[in-house]
Amino acid sequence: MTGNRIGDYGFLADGRTGALVGRDGAVDWWCPSRFDGPSVFARMLDEGGGHWTIRPAADFEVEREYLDETLVLRTVFTTGEGTVAVTDALALEPGARGHQIGRRSPAMLLRTVEGLSGSVPILMSFAPRFEYGRVTAYLTVEEREVTATAGATTLTMTASVPVDRDHIDASARFTVAAGQRESFAVTYSPTYGDGARRLPAGDVPETLADTVTGWRSWMHHHNYQGRYRDQVRRSSLVLQGLTFGPSGAVVAAGTTSLPEEIGGDRNYDYRYAWLRDFALTMRALWVAACPDEANRLFDWVAKSVGRVTTEPVPIMYGPEGERDLTEHALDTLGGYAGSRPVLVGNDAWRQRQSDVLGEVLDAAWLLRDYLDPMRESVCHLLRSLADQAAASWHLPDAGMWEARDAQRHYLSSKVCCWVALDRAVLFGERIGDAADVERWARARDEVRATVLAQGWNADVGAYTGAFGSDRLDASVLTLPIWGFLPATDSRMRATIDRIERELTVDGLVRRWDGDPAAFFLCSFWLVNCLAQAGEHDRASLMFESLTARANDLGLFAEQFDPRTGEQLGNFPQAFSHMALINTAWQLTESARVRV
Repeated sequence: MTGNRIGDYGFLADGRTGALVGRDGAVDWWCPSRFDGPSVFARMLDEGGGHWTIRPAADFEVEREYLDETLVLRTVFTTGEGTVAVTDALALEPGARGHQIGRRSPAMLLRTVEGLSGSVPILMSFAPRFEYGRVTAYLTVEEREVTATAGATTLTMTASVPVDRDHIDASARFTVAAGQRESFAVTYSPTYGDGARRLPAGDVPETLADTVTGWRSWMHHHNYQGRYRDQVRRSSLVLQGLTFGPSGAVVAAGTTSLPEEIGGDRNYDYRYAWLRDFALTMRALWVAACPDEANRLFDWVAKSVGRVTTEPVPIMYGPEGERDLTEHALDTLGGYAGSRPVLVGNDAWRQRQSDVLGEVLDAAWLLRDYLDPMRESVCHLLRSLADQAAASWHLPDAGMWEARDAQRHYLSSKVCCWVALDRAVLFGERIGDAADVERWARARDEVRATVLAQGWNADVGAYTGAFGSDRLDASVLTLPIWGFLPATDSRMRATIDRIERELTVDGLVRRWDGDPAAFFLCSFWLVNCLAQAGEHDRASLMFESLTARANDLGLFAEQFDPRTGEQLGNFPQAFSHMALINTAWQLTESARVRV
């Protein structure tokens, strides 16, 4: 594993995939064909997993930032000899603007080195390892161009400086003086396609500038005017970066197998699109004032789900709607900090998770004006989800935490079935006939009565994670968020207090007692509940403390270890960023109510 920690990485994206760049100038993660495709750089998960590094030869200090309103990263290295800036980006399609960005990206990683002061010796090392470190490529070096081919993958690197072959890798040593700029590009091509593609090094600055313009044109469509505007806009960019442009699918994270606990085995592949993440992202983009593509994105869900039967609705898909995501372990990578297994695929695709029914219908109701006129496929999807909620709400499931040991009657799943039925009733005859609406209403009321009767544990003095359980679970903080109960309800308020007292340290909330690290998502939920309960000032302070836990670029993983101050889990995590956006909106609305 590289010396970079999870929180040390910056995130690049192009609507096809993502890449991670460490503070040391190393690209340690890139799967160029697609988010869930095989890696060519994976040093994040094993020292021998491949990387592309550009850094000063001498010791250095680092400052970095994204160029305004982009996912283009600028890292400034300061050494005893001077200062240089390395600018990194995944290229967007030339000329793509607004909501067209990311749909036809060229699979091209751009890097420039610019001298700011003095004269700084630079090292460049290009060491691809294909298919998760399994294959070392054949390298052909021709002065300023390197071609690496193995199996189905070809990478072509162009450089403005001479490059040498270093056994199985390529390297360069050069010096950059103030005012000087050197450029590099690596382009991915299928080996048996139309031939290897390349970008001349001299064209890199222009392509980089066009990519900056593309990102800013997308941000121009976002007009969020609430509190914490900078954090909301940054998180909106991250969510767009996690979106697979051709389909509109939002992957849960850009990585696989970054651990929930160092040395642990809960290391899952998050490079897939969960319906839950899709729905909550749509809510977040509505908050961020950019729901323009609602019809296209809901159409992706409808096409991916297909016609709903009595079988559980599949809860996750590949970026283009693939259904079979069978999980297997890789023996070629040792894992982040020795945390194994390293997994490709995710067997959660086989699970029943009833909460997704309500999450999708809630997002549709929120965006109803943007779904008008509603496509037939979307109408059928919403009606079918409501029907499944009515028919199956009483069944146990794996829950939103995707338990792999047993199914249970999770409270959050029951409540989300209530959400599905409640929103279906609100849609009324836009998605069903009068008899459907009446049937949904009866089932909705039955779910509510059951949750109120069986979800409360008098001995614990709180709503617990599952019927008959005495275990607190932070997922019940969603009850006020979904509108099932007000945060001021006496039992709900007692639950919020109990979770804050027993599962929370310094505003960081664990999912349950014994969870090894805090969940950013749950922590934002607590802030949301406190704001709804009228504790606006305390909620605001807690929100600001949470956002301060992001890395220096404003990025969140899934979890945070209060003992070490380290971010944990896959990175960057869509859940964390969508929760930030939705909580900022709740704080904005709460402030308006106070006025």
